[in-house]
Amino acid sequence: MEFPEEDHFRSVFYEHYPIVKRKLTALVRDETAADDLAQEVFLRLYRNPPDEPGALGGWLHRVLTRIGYDYLEKKGRERKLQTKQELFYDTQNSPPSGEDALLSKLDQEDVRLWLNELPERDRNALLLRYSGYSYAEIAGELGVKPPMVGTLLHRATQKLRHHAVQTLPRME
Repeated sequence: MEFPEEDHFRSVFYEHYPIVKRKLTALVRDETAADDLAQEVFLRLYRNPPDEPGALGGWLHRVLTRIGYDYLEKKGRERKLQTKQELFYDTQNSPPSGEDALLSKLDQEDVRLWLNELPERDRNALLLRYSGYSYAEIAGELGVKPPMVGTLLHRATQKLRHHAVQTLPRME
């Protein structure tokens, strides 16, 4: 389909623009973005019109759908990147205060003391698990059957909690 005259293109534009914009607004849920995307649809129409004049409605629908989904994918990628950057900069730019560092160190020392009060097998099981070992790897290291690892870890955690509760100062 050729647009030899700008008047013909203008009439097609005025006839179909409201429909294209309405569909894009419904798709992207942003009227301003839909307006920009609708202009992109008609720019593509002007540059590369469909071969069949009767297929104009389907062509416009297909192009606006592609453009809308491309826009949504781009926005999704931008949101993910922004979230990652915020998480990165929140952890990097805010070093712990002196008080936070001291409390963290005291917490680590308390956990070490509580772990030392546990039987060796329980202590090793917890250390392996929190070092990223799988249940199968823990079973191999401790010389127990793999189905026992979950029970062993649960009991070791309960013992650790019991030691922690007993040694924490009571506030009255």
